[in-house]
Order: sequence, then C-alpha cells, then structure tokens
Amino acid sequence: MKVRGERECTECSTRWSYYETGSVGCPACGSLRSVGIDERTEHTDLQVAFDLTPVRNAIDELSTNDLAARAREECREYIRRRGFVNAGTLRELDDAYLAASELRHVADIVGRDVLLEEREELYFLALLRDADTGERPPAAEVPPSLRSARGLAAANAVREYRRDVRTWAADRDLTNAERSALETLGEHVTRIRMLDGDVDPQTADRLIDATRDLANGLRGDEVAFTQAQDRLESLEFDETE
Repeated sequence: MKVRGERECTECSTRWSYYETGSVGCPACGSLRSVGIDERTEHTDLQVAFDLTPVRNAIDELSTNDLAARAREECREYIRRRGFVNAGTLRELDDAYLAASELRHVADIVGRDVLLEEREELYFLALLRDADTGERPPAAEVPPSLRSARGLAAANAVREYRRDVRTWAADRDLTNAERSALETLGEHVTRIRMLDGDVDPQTADRLIDATRDLANGLRGDEVAFTQAQDRLESLEFDETE
C-alpha cells in the first residue's frame, strides 16, 4: 500500500516516521490524529520483532510437540506482518525471514509426528536456537523427512517476496527480459509448491540465491541480473533431471 510516512500530530505537533515506528499513533502524546507531510510511497514492511527467547525459555517445561506449536505460532505471526518494500525501497529477502519460514514448516511436522526421530528433533532445536538471528543449518544437514519443510519454506518465502517485487516494480518500466525472469521465478515457485516442497534442499537454496540475484538485477546490477538468469535456467534443469 502507498502511505504518507512522515507524520505530524495535530494535537502536539510532534513529527515522526511511520516507516520507523509502524504506528499512526503519536509517540509523544499517543494521539491517533495526524497528517501526512510527504508524498505517498509504497510500504509493505511493518516493524515487527522476531524473538524466540520466550519459546526457548520454556524448553524444559513443555513437550517437544507443545514447544513446536509455540514456535510455529511465533513464526506465523512474524511472517504475517513482514513485507519487503520499505518507504518505496525494495529490501532483501533476508535470512531471518527465511529461518522463520523454515522453522514454521519444520515445527508443523514435528508437532504432528508421534514417532519423532532424534535427528529430526535435533534439527528442530537447532532452528529454534538460531532462527531469530537469521541462522539455519546447511542444506546438507536437513533430515530426509524434513526436506519438504525446507522446500516449502523457500517456495513460500519467494512467493511473498516476488509479490512485493511486482508491487515495487509497478511504477517502473521493466524490460522484457526482466518480466520474463520474474515469470520464470514464479513458475519455479509453483512447481516446488505442487511437489509439496519435496525437492533437494540445495535446489531450495538455489531458488533463494536466484531470487536475491534477480532483485539486485532489478535494482540496476547487470551482472547480478545475468547471474539470476543463469541460476533460473540451471534450476529448471535440476528439477527435471
């Protein structure tokens, strides 16, 4: 949505940035009466903290299933409020978002599995430990039973990011090659989702790499755009191999 980010309170004349606070309430007096004093710009990224400390602190009190349910809900709420266009600027597809997305899907599987293997539980706990710092275990450590979670996490994250990219690019004249790359990216997302994420974890990670290169390319980095095209082509080959 397009908003006037620079606000001025009509009650006390305090000025603040909605882009920084994510709130229309005056930080000085709390009034909800304010006016925008700048031009409207695209803004989808709400200010939201991602902190799994309360969940981790309950690790000795809850069963693994209950712990997974708590983690899944925290990740779901974080992802729901996140976006990637900030005051008209396209942000990166960041590691914290990706880690939250993967933990959400892993926690869903862990929470439903009554015969959880030690390797699966350890992977879940590793994500819980580090996800809010943007850290995830490498693709080689993903248990076979959880690789669909890695795949779906990547596909869903890219789907949401691509949606914001298209919103950001709506007022820009994309070239045919740029539009084609965006469409190809969407096709890969659809393909992985149709497979319920059941692809090689390294393929899921390459989807992320291609997305990041494409975003940099759309921002003007020609080398990154060429690399994105190459990644998208090789990704298609990997999926049909």
